[in-house]
Amino acid sequence: MDEASPTIEQPRPAKTLGPLKMIWSELARYPAKVALAFVALLITASATLAIPAGFKLIIDNGFGGGGNPDDIGRWFRYLLMIVCVLAVGTALRFYFVSWLGERVVADVRLKVQDNLLRLAPSFYEENSPKEISSRMTADTALIEQVVGTTVSVALRNLLMGIGGTIYLFWLAPQLTLGLLIAIPLIILPIMYFGRRVRNISRASQDRVADVGAMVSEVLGAMKIVQAFNQEAREQSRFEAAVEAIFTTAKRRILLRSAMTSIIILFIFGSITLIMWRGAIGVATGSISGGTIAAFVITGGLVAGSFGALTEVYGDLLRGAGAASRLNELLNEKPAIAPPARPERLPQPPRGSLSFRNVTFRYPARLEVAALKDFSLEVEPGETVAIVGPSGAGKSTIFQLAERFYDPQAGSIRIDGVPLTSADPSEIRRRMALVPQDGILFSANARDNLRYGEWGASDEQIWEAARAANAEEFLRKLPDGLDTYLGEGGARLSGGQQQRVAIARALLRDAPILLLDEATSALDAESEQMVQQALDRLMENRTTLVIAHRLATVRKADRIVVLDSGQIVEQGTHAELNGAGGLYARLASLQFAAEKAA
Repeated sequence: MDEASPTIEQPRPAKTLGPLKMIWSELARYPAKVALAFVALLITASATLAIPAGFKLIIDNGFGGGGNPDDIGRWFRYLLMIVCVLAVGTALRFYFVSWLGERVVADVRLKVQDNLLRLAPSFYEENSPKEISSRMTADTALIEQVVGTTVSVALRNLLMGIGGTIYLFWLAPQLTLGLLIAIPLIILPIMYFGRRVRNISRASQDRVADVGAMVSEVLGAMKIVQAFNQEAREQSRFEAAVEAIFTTAKRRILLRSAMTSIIILFIFGSITLIMWRGAIGVATGSISGGTIAAFVITGGLVAGSFGALTEVYGDLLRGAGAASRLNELLNEKPAIAPPARPERLPQPPRGSLSFRNVTFRYPARLEVAALKDFSLEVEPGETVAIVGPSGAGKSTIFQLAERFYDPQAGSIRIDGVPLTSADPSEIRRRMALVPQDGILFSANARDNLRYGEWGASDEQIWEAARAANAEEFLRKLPDGLDTYLGEGGARLSGGQQQRVAIARALLRDAPILLLDEATSALDAESEQMVQQALDRLMENRTTLVIAHRLATVRKADRIVVLDSGQIVEQGTHAELNGAGGLYARLASLQFAAEKAA
């Protein structure tokens, strides 16, 4: 832990705007809203450029000395009308572009999540879920900014820049030529310093993210930190990270200070020179005072518009980078997908499961075979226990049975149908899984229980909870089934979480049960009661049981012993115990340890 923990990759600018095609295709679904937003944009840009013309009329006709008060009022009413149109148009533009931004982001998130839910677990072995979560938040936030702000600002500034330049040439061609020379002098330092400030700001954000990751890591491991007396070292690491943030911030402040002074010098220097020339023109009678006022105001609008366009382009590139990363998730094809014409599983279900010469390697560990030439026939209604040392391949059998992965060799069949020929969702409907760790969701007790069968009634939920020995503690929850269980079921003990997971599987009422050390987190009394419930449940059902505690599988119809991905023994408890092989050695060691305890 000498370095800060690696942080989630942040979206980087793209080289082109090509990836934004995804956003345009989403916007095309709402042509009416896009049209209304564009009309409002035209109105606001036109009204903004009309304001300098209004000032010109007021100055030339209202401050000439001797002007008619009624005429003066007319010009001011004209200016107020422009302001009202600008206000209404701005409100409409803001509403429609913001609506489009939020709607497009919502649509993109829905599409990405829909595709993510179809991807096989192997995808999440090779791609960090935290990084994917970052794309769903940080990247979509950038897209919302592009649609809801950046595009609108870009179009408005483009219209104002072009329209304002035309108006300037109409007002005073010679002064406009001088202004066009001055504008690049203003924009170029803005671009130069702006790019450097953005780079330093990005580095600063990365360092802040490093600090956040460090704090999260240390606080999450506080018991280890204090147990090994590492408080002082962690404080020094944190101090170094904070000082790195401050050093980067000083560079950013220095650059922004220089940029601000240069921009002020160029902008106000240019305005002063133009006003100087204009004042000479007014003195000679070649230009009116209103023309100079309108010219200065419009010139400021034009310079600001072209300057903003350079910033907008950078935002568009960052949005394109975010769109590209989201597009990768949208275009990712599921490694496990239903065939074009899936074969129907026989009805009613029989519950047979067959592994024939299966060899499988996990995508992240291709150098090691989790299963090697593995063959196993599980008959309907049979209870098969799978035992063996850690890493023998026990859980892999469940992963393949649910078709979370496809083997590199061999075939797997359910009720005589190859898994690759059937719809994965149909395969999984015939199975109920109880994982080794009772994985729960941040929801109430009812939703966690009926996750196995979402349409279950409360009566069915309580029946399943009763069978899993979970009814008593669920009844005692503050709001019963409506009680929020916390993140990952944090408000329940480990044993309670496991019993909820068992009730969830019971509620599914599937012909094939997959029990991955289902009683591992229970105390002796609860284990006995749950085992009785499981014994009743396993009647007339096919059951595969992964067990580390061999005492729980003595009654199995057959015990399969795995070692290094291969079957080394199989038979009943008595047969294997008398054979003196791996099972007998594991059993003697375990039972001896239990007696000693």
